[in-house]
Amino acid sequence: MSDNQPRTVRIVPSGPVMVQGPVRIEMPDGSIVESDRFMVAICACKRSKDYPFCDTSHRCKRRAEATAKASDKRSA
Repeated sequence: MSDNQPRTVRIVPSGPVMVQGPVRIEMPDGSIVESDRFMVAICACKRSKDYPFCDTSHRCKRRAEATAKASDKRSA
């Protein structure tokens, strides 16, 4: 990818921020985290055990919410 080409960033609803790689991420403490993958999933929920990279931990919350909604419909 040429330096003149903009990077593609895709925000996944209730999921990660997908960024064309490779990426270098500067953390709040000043440390640097890098990934050379062609597409990088950056955690937006801060639940990831591999933060700042997404490990799909956001799915646990969505599953719990879906289960609760299904239970509410059965009770009504």
